[in-house]
Amino acid sequence: MKTKKAVVVGGGIIGLCSAYFLNKKGFEVTVIDKGDFRQGCSHGNAGMIVPSHFIPLAAPGAIKLGLKWMFNPESPFHLPLRLDKDLITWVWKFYRAANKRHVTRSAPLLSWLNLASKQLYEEIGEEALPAFGFQKKGLLMVCKTFKVLDEEASLVTMAQKLGIKAMVLSSDEVRQLDPGLRLAIAGAVYFPGDAFLTPQLFMSGLYHRLCTLGVSFLPFSEVISFSKKAGVITAAHTKNKSFVADEYIIAGGAWSGRLCRNLSVNLPLIAGKGYSVLLPQPKARPKICAILTEARVAVTPMQNGLRFAGTMELGNAHEKVNKKRLNGIFKSIPRYFPDFKAVDFQNLDVWTGLRPCSPDGLPYLGRPKHFKNLILATGHAMMGLSLGPVTGHLVSQIACNEKMERDISLLNPSRYD
Repeated sequence: MKTKKAVVVGGGIIGLCSAYFLNKKGFEVTVIDKGDFRQGCSHGNAGMIVPSHFIPLAAPGAIKLGLKWMFNPESPFHLPLRLDKDLITWVWKFYRAANKRHVTRSAPLLSWLNLASKQLYEEIGEEALPAFGFQKKGLLMVCKTFKVLDEEASLVTMAQKLGIKAMVLSSDEVRQLDPGLRLAIAGAVYFPGDAFLTPQLFMSGLYHRLCTLGVSFLPFSEVISFSKKAGVITAAHTKNKSFVADEYIIAGGAWSGRLCRNLSVNLPLIAGKGYSVLLPQPKARPKICAILTEARVAVTPMQNGLRFAGTMELGNAHEKVNKKRLNGIFKSIPRYFPDFKAVDFQNLDVWTGLRPCSPDGLPYLGRPKHFKNLILATGHAMMGLSLGPVTGHLVSQIACNEKMERDISLLNPSRYD
């Protein structure tokens, strides 16, 4: 029987996981990326696997909170004010999705995807990779004020109904969980089923493993066009080469929308810029990953130091560093962890990356209606790393026309057509 071929466009976490599971299904896989497979959004993120994140980005209160933060240059959120048709259309769709009904429909699927992905991380660790800093210690939603603690606590019952362990902890109970850490907080919501890892170790380990499995990689090459005929893609073209395959997977992160426009596929998608820094020798080292809730800053202990990550600058598809927004992150950390000072973060290398954001906060995963051999896997926003393995697994099932264990029609990439 002839071996089927797959071309994966994008070498981030979604692309590599798709290549991994397609390879397991017997596909001959080529991964094409405009970078060198050693940078990108998947390498500098917070490294969290989050079944706790069952509320989509488009949720009640998101618009109000966004407007509150919008004109503060140090806030964790920014939306540029400009007359841009695509941006205005995206914001309108976000507004329409930010309601309770959408949350109620989306939460069961998001929780299942994250739980399944966590299990797949464990399986990948057992089958394919050396240690990548995988820790099943949970996540703390750390709250500075009792008002915000009460707001976060209101989600505990919903989490438990979805099969996600969750509990409200006082500040003293948080200290008992992490006795070596000084805290200035009201309390936290603890999700013991969450996990974290060191992204660089996972990405480099998976890349090298795929090389040994025979997956081909083409770095510094951008897919600029496709040939198509009668609802079938017949080739993907870079500047210097063409690739013919049975299946084509677009997993290009924030750049996926540009590729889809080339195919006349309507995919509302904008970039959401985030920042992170790594303290190689921190004054204090938490044992459990945390989110500083009011500040929207993620804190993750990793094998090579302590990472702080945050902000969501929507609609800025460039990687320039906004120093005021970065200072907002640095100023917020000592308010929760008094052992740190804002000066501790000076002169550190700053990573910035672009997250692909859909208007309803759900990924795009599946075949767009006009193409029989195209699969889209993008739009994961801040959950790309968390959902990487399950997305790759589902991509391989779609490519093989297998029956899935879960209805994922909410992720239909043609849902805005």
